[in-house]
Amino acid sequence: MNKSIGRLVSILHRQSQIYINYALKEFDVTSAEYFFLFCLYHNDGLTQEEMSSILYIDKAATARAIKSLEQKGYVIRNKDAEDKRVNRVFLTEKSKESLEEIRRRVFRWSELLTEDLDPQTANLVYDAMEAMVNKVENLNYKQNREEV
Repeated sequence: MNKSIGRLVSILHRQSQIYINYALKEFDVTSAEYFFLFCLYHNDGLTQEEMSSILYIDKAATARAIKSLEQKGYVIRNKDAEDKRVNRVFLTEKSKESLEEIRRRVFRWSELLTEDLDPQTANLVYDAMEAMVNKVENLNYKQNREEV
């Protein structure tokens, strides 16, 4: 295939960041931050390291996002009861109250992308992208350098 799927994914990613930043502006939440809120919505009390691992985001970027969300009143960090070196991150009431509207606005992006596609095509695209994600999640770049 002579077509670049990566180029298209990159364009969609950049456009999604623009869209999300606009859609969440009134909440003062950015496209770099909302993933962490969603991660905590599913599992409140994770450590920053756990979130980095789940979201495939480096530790420094995670620390910046959590610090920003903390300053904005969306999360709090508490020392782990068993290991004082570890901070657990929890949602605040402010973030819990905003959950449904933030979720609605974020998922509107997916609706926009697929609104002109018939359901069968939309499912086919989703399944193909999910298969690509599953493939790359199982790659180990450091051990397989000759394949890169």
